[in-house]
Amino acid sequence: MNLSDWFLTAEERGNSATVLDRRHPSGEAWTTGNEVRPLVHGASYFSELLVSVRSLRPGDLLLFTDWRGDPDELLDGAGTEVSRVLCDAAAKGVVVRGLVWRSHLDRLRFSERENRRLGEDIDAAGGICLLDMRVRPGGSHHQKFVVLRHPGRPELDVAYVGGIDLCHSRRDDPEHLGDRQPQPMAAVYGERPPWHDIQMAIRGPAVGDVETVFRERWHDPSPLSRNPLHRLRDRLERVDTKATGLPDQLPDPAPRGRGAVQLLRTYPPRRPGYPFAPAGERSVARGVDKAISRARHLVYLEDQYLWSRDVAARFCTALQAQPALLLIAVIPLHPDQGGRFAQPPNLVGRSQSLRMLQRAGGNRVSVYGLENHQGTPVYVHAKVCVVDDTWASVGSDNLNRRSWTHDSELSCAVVDQPVEGRPTRSERSPGRSYAQQLRLLLFREHLDRPDGDDQDLVEPHAAYQAFAATAANLDRWHATGRVGPRPPGRLRRYHTPRLSPLTSAWATPLYRVIYDPDGRHRSMRRLGQ
Repeated sequence: MNLSDWFLTAEERGNSATVLDRRHPSGEAWTTGNEVRPLVHGASYFSELLVSVRSLRPGDLLLFTDWRGDPDELLDGAGTEVSRVLCDAAAKGVVVRGLVWRSHLDRLRFSERENRRLGEDIDAAGGICLLDMRVRPGGSHHQKFVVLRHPGRPELDVAYVGGIDLCHSRRDDPEHLGDRQPQPMAAVYGERPPWHDIQMAIRGPAVGDVETVFRERWHDPSPLSRNPLHRLRDRLERVDTKATGLPDQLPDPAPRGRGAVQLLRTYPPRRPGYPFAPAGERSVARGVDKAISRARHLVYLEDQYLWSRDVAARFCTALQAQPALLLIAVIPLHPDQGGRFAQPPNLVGRSQSLRMLQRAGGNRVSVYGLENHQGTPVYVHAKVCVVDDTWASVGSDNLNRRSWTHDSELSCAVVDQPVEGRPTRSERSPGRSYAQQLRLLLFREHLDRPDGDDQDLVEPHAAYQAFAATAANLDRWHATGRVGPRPPGRLRRYHTPRLSPLTSAWATPLYRVIYDPDGRHRSMRRLGQ
């Protein structure tokens, strides 16, 4: 197996302005020799992040980006508030630099106040946290990652990349009882909304690539905001708006694993353009498209949205080309916001996309939601794609047009390096790939299986049937009044919503313009690229 069969080449990335690929001596658009571990749930990620940050010494480097940061969110009990942990690091001499989306107004249910306060706290402690509004109109910086570098101790270097923000509602665990510091959501999710999410811990040369993503944004000379009111407020409140004090980049950490890692990104075209992506970058979309074009057996998805006809069309093409291909998707059972005017725009794109997939794949496509053992729906915020147990991506990007063209995103795709003398998976290797381990880890949770109880889930058709049977049993138990013991598993069959013609008429324009905007050039839209 050649890695170029699954990964984008530098030319296929379509962004010659970035140094991300040119920085590799071999000229390849990925790194090899990485150790990659999935951290499922915010509690796992936050606990490890806390230990890693507290072990930093003066002169070490902490870089982070975030869509939303709540200063008072606890990483692991009293005294571990996000703001306190980051400020303690800065106060003891760690170089702390952050880029947090400035956000839209709080009255629109975004994060303006929280993100500003987190930045102010870090600045006061000696770090620098910039409120970054260098986005396309109506867009956001959606990347969520942390990089820790240790001069003289490169074996400790690590990058955390995925979909978990440092904010309320994210610190849930396998029991899915929700974060004790919840973010308001639709009433169906209860007072403490259960939350399913994932981050990756990466060690090895790919840490240098993640750091490069931060540095490209940090050194963008464009003003942090073009809004004159924002700029006046920053001047009056003496908010730090200068990207300064970032030490030279260290050499990449040495290889320590067998994972090949490719960073995939979205940057929209905007004016002025990003110096590192003047025409934008859509490698998230291109990377997923290339991987699913190679799918033959099973595509497994976890996604917050799974909407947009343009995105669904790529999976439909794969399903039509491969008559044996199966697709399993796990998505939220309900939108995150309730109300008669908030829900329909959320459902328009999803209903269109799911109908397309079901027409293309028929009974080879199954879509599920999750609930905890108390019967409360679990909000699926994870962004996972696993193709044939070979290629797997985890990141901040959702399967929608906004993530593929309009906002800034970062995803990590992983393929195991071929090892000399070891047969490949296609030759029935007994070893499990990273992609397969990730899929089985998630399957065991959704099916209520203990560690190790997954031999019957390796084969795609058996795994597909296990999902279907588990969901059917749980659906039947609910339908008959919950009589007797609750069947094992957390899967519920997702039923595609149907909206009335009148509702679709007013919700569709809102969906296309506000919820799932198109950030492509007009020529690309016209050609369907």
